[in-house]
Amino acid sequence: MSIAVLRAFVAKRKEEHEALANKRNKSHQENKQSETSVQNGEDASTSHLDEMDVVPEKDLNQAQATKTPSWKVTRELKPPLVLEALAASGLRSLRYAREVDGLGKVVALDNDKASVDCCKWNIKFNGASSTSNVEAHLADARVYMLTHPKEFDVVDIDPYGAPSVFLDSAVQAVADGGLLMCTATDMAVLCGTNGEVCYSKYGSYPTKGKYCHEMALRILLASIESHANRYKRYIVPVLSVFMDFYVRVFVRVFTSPSEIKNTPLKLSYIYQCVGCDSFHLQCLGRSISKDSTVKHAPAIGPVVPQECSDCGKKFNVGGPIWSAPIHDQDWVVSTLAGVKSMKDRYPAYDKITSVLTTVSEELHDIPLFFNLHNIAGTVKCTSPSLVMFRSAVLNAGYRISGTHVHPLGVKSDAPWDVIWDIMRCWVKIHPIKEQPHDSPGTTILSKSPTLEADFSRAGAALSKAQMKKVKRFLPNPERHWGPKVRAGRKITSKHVSLLGPEAINSILNGAVRHEGGNGAVTDKPAPEPEGIKEDEPSTKRQKTGDDEQANEP
Repeated sequence: MSIAVLRAFVAKRKEEHEALANKRNKSHQENKQSETSVQNGEDASTSHLDEMDVVPEKDLNQAQATKTPSWKVTRELKPPLVLEALAASGLRSLRYAREVDGLGKVVALDNDKASVDCCKWNIKFNGASSTSNVEAHLADARVYMLTHPKEFDVVDIDPYGAPSVFLDSAVQAVADGGLLMCTATDMAVLCGTNGEVCYSKYGSYPTKGKYCHEMALRILLASIESHANRYKRYIVPVLSVFMDFYVRVFVRVFTSPSEIKNTPLKLSYIYQCVGCDSFHLQCLGRSISKDSTVKHAPAIGPVVPQECSDCGKKFNVGGPIWSAPIHDQDWVVSTLAGVKSMKDRYPAYDKITSVLTTVSEELHDIPLFFNLHNIAGTVKCTSPSLVMFRSAVLNAGYRISGTHVHPLGVKSDAPWDVIWDIMRCWVKIHPIKEQPHDSPGTTILSKSPTLEADFSRAGAALSKAQMKKVKRFLPNPERHWGPKVRAGRKITSKHVSLLGPEAINSILNGAVRHEGGNGAVTDKPAPEPEGIKEDEPSTKRQKTGDDEQANEP
């Protein structure tokens, strides 16, 4: 995915440079035509100059030959410089240098000497082309980026866990109009399990909901924007994706003291109902246009009453999060087209195209989403099919789409009273058992629908990808897919859910190997961890002597 976006950035950067050069040439031609018309209208007497003001023709020709007009002076587009701040063995830097055409120097950083030595060995192993284009340095990434402000066109940050400590220096190291690629793998923090930790790292408080992974993307974008604003810079997201077990954002960084005044318009607080799945966004600011001036003012709120108007429960408040679009539609389409045109050069072609295809069909101006099964579970009814629900929303005159984050996720601009009216009409067709009187579903269904839902099949109920049967959500490539154990941790039976029982047994068998008295190496069979079966891995920490078994000499 990173290589695909980087190739799109190189092409887009070249297009923008050519467009700027053409604009300057066009502007010069218009100025020259206006000057010619003015000279033709002048009186003939102005052509007589004083003898003191006459410039010899020889000197004039020399001046014209030595001086280039300012409109022709266009800075040559240099190849983009790339910085991988946390390179480890440098494999990603080498892939950038070898697979992406048009790149300049790639700098790989790490503060571990063994990793830098391994990176240098990999550079030499990959031949002269890599040796000339990739450099490895032993340095603290934060210090290095702070001492090289606006020097790199591309900065890649992919730490193990939270990237929050690198954001302040990263937004300063990116050149104006450059690309910042950032990954976060601390999903438990970003998705609301540890809300106070998320606030301390990213400055936002998450709320729990099925949209938590998209909220993680928006919290990360809001944090990057906050760091950029401190240096009169702002970001423009081009692609933000949740894949496997991490989130990754691609943003461009620009400098404009006036543009950062619009940042409050891109951030919102979220009100999440604790009874039903409804949520509402409260923007931080608003703009007031008067004549030719635009003034900024605080937003008017709150957008919700003290209790939910649908189920009567209270609200939890979270945020602020990025509520502006998290993708650039043109970038997504061009990146997808580039990937399809170079199919043989992408080993993970199916995965990349499935994500980009789903992203291209999202409603980019609708923040967050809701889960169809969840809202059906709230009213305790059988869930309608996704096609029928989408048809009901479309027939009501609203927009609707899926999301790349969840197969059952639904994005729509329909207000929540319309969503619940559709579910009320569905329950009339498919009656349910009587529920407790104080449940949120009973309160919702007790109200009469003001909208008569039409579940007849709509033409746009299926997306183009669904109609063409394009794969959008691929299964995991192997069992126990997910983040592995942090480097340096001791492997015990509690990691069976991450590594699988076979890997655990082989590690434990290797740990209990010992040398006999005659120097021969004998194997001592490792006792199988208590309560763990191969077909039913357990995620609970064992209270037996597993650690002692793994530490036997």
